[in-house]
Amino acid sequence: MTFAWVSFSNPVAVWWLFLVVVSAANVTLWFALRHHLRKASRNLRAGIFRVELMIFLCAAYVFGCAFRSVLPRADVQRIALFDTWLSSIMVGRSVATIAEICFVIQWAIVLRQLGDMVKSDSVRSISKIVVPLIVVAECCSWYAVITTNFLGNTVENSIWAVAFLLIAVALIRLLGEFRGLARLGLGAAIAGVSFYLAFLVVIDVPMYFARWQEDMANGKALFELLPGLHDTATRLTITHDIAHWRDEMAWMGLYFSAAVWSSLALCGFALIRQRLPQYRSVRLAFSPRLPYSARRSSAA
Repeated sequence: MTFAWVSFSNPVAVWWLFLVVVSAANVTLWFALRHHLRKASRNLRAGIFRVELMIFLCAAYVFGCAFRSVLPRADVQRIALFDTWLSSIMVGRSVATIAEICFVIQWAIVLRQLGDMVKSDSVRSISKIVVPLIVVAECCSWYAVITTNFLGNTVENSIWAVAFLLIAVALIRLLGEFRGLARLGLGAAIAGVSFYLAFLVVIDVPMYFARWQEDMANGKALFELLPGLHDTATRLTITHDIAHWRDEMAWMGLYFSAAVWSSLALCGFALIRQRLPQYRSVRLAFSPRLPYSARRSSAA
């Protein structure tokens, strides 16, 4: 590995340093969060929620993204910043697959807990759907990586958009069930998910679709399964040219920062879960069959 290319005059180097600094901060936050969660874990065990499981799932995502930040690579293009076996496309994609599935399991667990708390069948149903959707998305990603067909990435990110649209629907359904800080937290989550959806729909999916169209127009030859797998394990082009990385910078910068923060926030849900009932919206329960005078007497 050589760092001769790392200078503030090189935009790729500045971007990479940003990823490294953010990842170091994220790992530090994870250790601090783990300390607080383990300290409080005796009072937090309930239902399907297990503090240790959430710590593990968050660790898989935080450390997986940190690994990918330190050793960035673009899978289909077979490019990387460093000449090391750890930069292998097969290694990087495997780490990404594990991390992303763990991330969406975090979402499923938190949504299930909130759905049970407010007795919402729709939220509980969404919590069951999102993980299978992302497993399918990961299969599409591997198809794209192995064959170098950007159509796989197009479908993959479209499925991510569908999954997070469902998550947004669940969060909106929950919004009316809470008040105060809990509602503010849900509102912030809805805003974050909405921004991510907009990024996918406006930038990410069209980018991969345009790449696929260009490749098809140029008659690009695609790999079959076994040759493609061999290619992911053996071929890698090392480049520090901004022209090769420009389209990757935006999504990687957001993914390895804001997405990791959301994983940390989901893990930290354990710290506030027991306090959420006090933020439930109060609804007056009375029978419409009772006359108004009887309802007043009952309320008194």
